[in-house]
Amino acid sequence: MDTLLASLEILARWDVILALLSGAVGGVIIGAIPGVGPAIAIAILLPATYAMEPIVGLTLLLGIYGSAMFGGAIPAILINTPGTPVNALTTYDGYPMTRRGEAPRALSLAYGASFAGGIFSVVCLILLAPALAAIAPNFGSREIFMAALLGMVLVVIAHRGQHMAAGALMCFGVFLATVGFHAGTLTKRYTFDTQMLSSGIDLIVVVLGLFALSQAFYLLSGKDERTASPKLGKGLFSGLREVMKYPRVVLPSASFGVIMGIIPGVGEFLAQFFSYTLAQKTSKKPELFGKGSPEGLIASESANNAVPAAAMIPLLALGIPGEALTAMMLSVFYVHNVIPGPRLFQSQPEFVLALYLALGLLNIIALAFLLGATRPLLKVVEIPNRFLGVGILILSFVGVYSLRNSITDCGLAAAFGMLGLMLRRLHLPIVPVILGMVLGGIMEDKLRTSLIRVQSPIDFISRPIAATIFAIIVIAIAGHFFSLYRARRSARTAAASSSSTSEQTSA
Repeated sequence: MDTLLASLEILARWDVILALLSGAVGGVIIGAIPGVGPAIAIAILLPATYAMEPIVGLTLLLGIYGSAMFGGAIPAILINTPGTPVNALTTYDGYPMTRRGEAPRALSLAYGASFAGGIFSVVCLILLAPALAAIAPNFGSREIFMAALLGMVLVVIAHRGQHMAAGALMCFGVFLATVGFHAGTLTKRYTFDTQMLSSGIDLIVVVLGLFALSQAFYLLSGKDERTASPKLGKGLFSGLREVMKYPRVVLPSASFGVIMGIIPGVGEFLAQFFSYTLAQKTSKKPELFGKGSPEGLIASESANNAVPAAAMIPLLALGIPGEALTAMMLSVFYVHNVIPGPRLFQSQPEFVLALYLALGLLNIIALAFLLGATRPLLKVVEIPNRFLGVGILILSFVGVYSLRNSITDCGLAAAFGMLGLMLRRLHLPIVPVILGMVLGGIMEDKLRTSLIRVQSPIDFISRPIAATIFAIIVIAIAGHFFSLYRARRSARTAAASSSSTSEQTSA
């Protein structure tokens, strides 16, 4: 009870309340603007949060992270353009409902499903994070090394059809983490005797370049499109109660979101895929999926909004980020010398509980704001692409320069922006670079610490937790190759049957 009262006292501060409101409302607005997304907004705001107290900065970033998907459903449903990339699946059933004249119902279904998924995920965070933190003291340097390696493997596996590219970009991120002066060995690595690289390449510079500046370049290089604001009728509250009629869709979909949020490198896309597929297979009307099925819309939105809180579980309990956005938040912890892990739960339990409660409150604020402000938010869709690109460009360079007052950082960010633009044009993933930088740094530190006690490679997996994680890595890789083999064999069988059919037809 004392911990709960202390956490409520933290949340009752005016600056925390302001950060929570700004993050939740700002995240909804950012999500409603096609082409921006929470990653860009968080990357731009990240330097400013370094000057704030940890609870204030993290509350602001969590508000944007957790509420952007609420707003991203608006353009996905109304104009068939997802506000954030993870709202892409929402267009499958949301836009057909709009074409049938059921736009208010579709929006309220999306809001209700997102709210249900978000609250379910917060409850799982409260229950699972302390349990994982209780196990975490048994995680030594070898176990954390293996956990980070598992994260890298899962990131590569998650990018189906792009494994080689994801692996190469992951290795590139690991390389970037090694650039600069290394305090442990007192050596300069890959600096090429240049002063500008001696201090290393800052993670935030790479994040702003790959996410924000690349998006700005993409918008500025394209056509200056402007979408007309659609009309919205009455009945915006009609779908909120309807969501509760589909518990067999909401609960499994939110569960997929929690599971995929905990696993590093997986995230919303795979959670949506599994939840949507399961909802279609168990539906009494599977033929409606992709044509305006409320079950498909609920499955998509409840799954993607359950991921943010779940992604905080490995971050808080082990200090290992699950994806790019939590990797950015990890830097806020480190700047203020707040180290995630079991000690955080023991030394500052009221701080951890305050973060949990903030995640729950932001879902309530986002839902209340959307129910009252959906119609004015439709004007956001009309912002021209090039105007939006210029705004992102200016804010990004201001954010980069404010880090260390360095023109060199601005140049590096611009270079990474061009790299990000090329990756976007080639339809290659960007996230592996960021996770490679974060996980690569963790792996290097833990590997150096482990080598003091390790006599042979077998010693890395001689302890139970390390052996379990290694077994999971082996199973994941073997299962992945087996699925590739089955897919290739099915393709060969289909090709052989089609060729024999064509031969019989010609005969």
